[in-house]
Amino acid sequence: MERTLIRDIREKDDTRISCSGWVHRIRKLGGITFLLLRDRSGILQTVWSEEPGLNLESVIQVRGRLKPSEKAPGGVELQVEDYKLLAAAAPNLPVAVNQDPTKLSIEALLDYRMLSLRNPKIRSIFSLQSEILRSFAEYLRSLDFTEIKSSKLIGSGSEGGTGLFEVDYFDRKVFLAQSPQLYKQAMVAAGMERVFEIGAAYRAEKHETPRHLNEYVSLDIEMGFIESDQELMDLEAEILNYIFEQVRRKNADILELWDSSLPDPEAMRKIPRISYDEARDIISTRLGRRIFELNPEGERELCQWAAENAGVEAVFVHSYPRKKRPFYTYPDGRHTMSFDLLFRGLEISSGSRRIHDHDLLVENIRRFGLDPEEMEDYLQVFRYGCPPHGGFAFGLERLTQKILGLSNIKEASLFPRDRKRVSP
Repeated sequence: MERTLIRDIREKDDTRISCSGWVHRIRKLGGITFLLLRDRSGILQTVWSEEPGLNLESVIQVRGRLKPSEKAPGGVELQVEDYKLLAAAAPNLPVAVNQDPTKLSIEALLDYRMLSLRNPKIRSIFSLQSEILRSFAEYLRSLDFTEIKSSKLIGSGSEGGTGLFEVDYFDRKVFLAQSPQLYKQAMVAAGMERVFEIGAAYRAEKHETPRHLNEYVSLDIEMGFIESDQELMDLEAEILNYIFEQVRRKNADILELWDSSLPDPEAMRKIPRISYDEARDIISTRLGRRIFELNPEGERELCQWAAENAGVEAVFVHSYPRKKRPFYTYPDGRHTMSFDLLFRGLEISSGSRRIHDHDLLVENIRRFGLDPEEMEDYLQVFRYGCPPHGGFAFGLERLTQKILGLSNIKEASLFPRDRKRVSP
């Protein structure tokens, strides 16, 4: 008999089906055992006339007949006729799979990650994350962007050589890439003009906060023939709007599970765009003291200000000072054509127009105290003609965290890597 997914079960009295999955919960009532069976699509109540003697999380196949039941999930239950044990689970689970995961500490969830990922609510994070990835790529392809995959082993730093993980590579040292910056720009110059990449990025920074990871998934975009960073902000708002629309349509149940909602298209069109200096003034006024940096407290204040004044918890901050942006950022007097997008109190992306003129780029490299000779591969992109271009990148885990209201970014990573954790 062909396996039936739980989500495909219809309320047909006396229909005989076969289902497979994990033993989610067992409850005994009189001489009857109620066993909740879980597969990737949902949970089914099964009814047993005899105690099956199974441990939670054992994998089984059951056959039986459907009966309507108002008290069962989905209004239907399976009267079990026979079953097969496919894989037995050991007793005494170190973490409960069938309970609310918010009752467990983040350390417990991560120490037993292979088991905690079975929890339906935790697993839903990554179902939604999959939709973010799908809709991100789908929208960019509709605009004639080409997806690329670049190397994550590099000979020197893409943003000046700081915060890099060293790797032994035969008889030399190389590094894990902080971003695909060089390769994105190279492909724009190669004639693709519009490219995107979804890939891992690495930052050797000694953070211990609920908003940082040392390995994360970066959603990178680069496009040619632009005039300013305003065009990039336009594109980013459109991408996010499409992602939010798809998530609302396909993952409404997950949003409800996490008691979350998303800005509608009208709100997304109203995202304020303010300069770095304006942002500092707004934060200083709200806090009642002068601030000189956009720290996490300031980012939260700005998003609250945007919610109060524009009806959306998001704000673009642009025109950062030159010293606060990477060497390849296009200068605009004392400032730059660069921006960050803050969403629900957290920076989720950063971008800029890039320097495309070879001589100006060499000058700026020296301005940052770097040696142009050590960046010869990078400079080749511009020595032989490169169009005006720019781009930005999302952090997948940060975006997921803010969509669902997760308290720690590690919850949005399947197997998070930080200063102390390199397993499982």
